[in-house]
Amino acid sequence: MNDTNTSESRSLLESVDERTRLAGSNRMEILLFFLGDAEVFGINVFKVREVTLTPRITRTPHMPRGVEGVISLRGAVIPVLDLGSFVGVHDDSDTRRSTLIVTEFCGRVQGFLVNDVERIARIDWDQVKPPSSALAGADAMVTAITRLSDGRLVSILDVEQVLARAFGQSRTCDVAPLDGPGELSILFADDSPTARREISGVLEKLGVRYQQAANGREAWDKLQALADQAHAEGVALSERLRLVLADAEMPEMDGYVLARHIKSDGRFAGIPVVMHTSLSSPATSAMGRTMGVDAFITKFDAANLAATLRPLLLGHAHVAPTPTA
Repeated sequence: MNDTNTSESRSLLESVDERTRLAGSNRMEILLFFLGDAEVFGINVFKVREVTLTPRITRTPHMPRGVEGVISLRGAVIPVLDLGSFVGVHDDSDTRRSTLIVTEFCGRVQGFLVNDVERIARIDWDQVKPPSSALAGADAMVTAITRLSDGRLVSILDVEQVLARAFGQSRTCDVAPLDGPGELSILFADDSPTARREISGVLEKLGVRYQQAANGREAWDKLQALADQAHAEGVALSERLRLVLADAEMPEMDGYVLARHIKSDGRFAGIPVVMHTSLSSPATSAMGRTMGVDAFITKFDAANLAATLRPLLLGHAHVAPTPTA
């Protein structure tokens, strides 16, 4: 990574909180990086704390596959993962894994080894598409694809899946079922297969029926269909749908815009919107609140997910009103 790129990346990353406003306009910024060849990868800037040259890594015994060791960074010891080993990209060049992207999401801090970073690109979420079926399996590492203005394709990695593969997933076995869940129903949306599996597991333990969507646009289409059906049958939608759970980052429509659509449509009155996200910045929560989001849950904490959903499903929690313009 050259000095110009390092300086540019750090300068841009320092102002990340200011960019939270992009979420409400269905836009995002991704840090572009390489793992050894011409293929370009990306990660949401909101997950990046800093970019630096790879420091000395201390290797410890019994580390999971793909975890190179640990480093001491600003008083904390964090694990370092070789991203290339998770996506099947191997490289023996002189620049191999010379750059470290320090990230924070899902309540954890870790470093990702890459060959180089290029720049930060601003894109519209509606230009971010789900991967083809060949890339979208249960253990896929690519969560979305987008095209840059110069025509290059960017693979946006499912870094939550990387952590799950390296360190395992949270358990749902201790989630107690709701008392008399009846006809409680949820619609949830998340582009990560790993996250969808966890959410499904928690809801099944709670005894709640659900529908799922892989992106915000699909979720909104399904919600409108549910609303139309309820209207045709002369019943309130809130009698059919108790809650909407949405990821913040999704192809085609992000969770913020989805929440705004829901909260500004009278057919969804009284239905809480919960954001299930790996982003932990206070600015992220602040933006969600302006869109009317009722609660936030950090991903891959099954106990907290169940504890947050329980009072909302049983009608024991306050639902935010429609936000004012």
